[in-house]
Amino acid sequence: IQEVRSGRPLHLCQRPHAHGCSSVYTLVAQQTHKAAAMAQVMVQSSAALAPTRVSLQKPASRTVAVAPRVCNGKAARQMMVWSPVGNKFFETFSYLPPLSENEIAKQVDYIVNNGFIPSLEFAEAEQAYAGTEITRLSQPGYYDNRYWTMWKLPMFGCSDPSQVLNEITQCTKAFPNAYIRLVAFDNVRQVQCAGFLVHRPAGVKDFLPTDKRSV
Repeated sequence: IQEVRSGRPLHLCQRPHAHGCSSVYTLVAQQTHKAAAMAQVMVQSSAALAPTRVSLQKPASRTVAVAPRVCNGKAARQMMVWSPVGNKFFETFSYLPPLSENEIAKQVDYIVNNGFIPSLEFAEAEQAYAGTEITRLSQPGYYDNRYWTMWKLPMFGCSDPSQVLNEITQCTKAFPNAYIRLVAFDNVRQVQCAGFLVHRPAGVKDFLPTDKRSV
């Protein structure tokens, strides 16, 4: 039987005899094939009846982000809107009333004491605002009124604030109907670090009092 299972030929006898050796060979082979088939069925049944592994781990919960509810209905009552009509601003300190001479002197002291380079610029009222039109025959990206006219040269190495105040007075006398601003440059960082008006033309109506700038 072992030889039949292994696939080797079964030699119960060298040749068939009259006493029925061939019939014995056939009987043994049939029984062997039946035993092998039953063993295969038992193996398949055992595999089918094997317990299935069930994971007892709790599935990860899925977090869904919910946007917070936004409501500013009550806060809207406390908001104000900047009025764009006749209410133009000029750089730093535009949200404040026009600076007094004493306040301008303090700003000049700050600029000089920090080693910045002061410079004065001026422009007539109708040319004080940058326009959207591009001047023909000019450099690429140049817009009218973006740059104001410089008063003399920047005051390099100035260490006396009174010199700056004196130049402001002279520029105001020469161009009383122009806007005049003081700018300051940082020669280390190579940037402009200050810029504010020191004179407004008399009678201009392009800005409003601080209590009427917002509605």
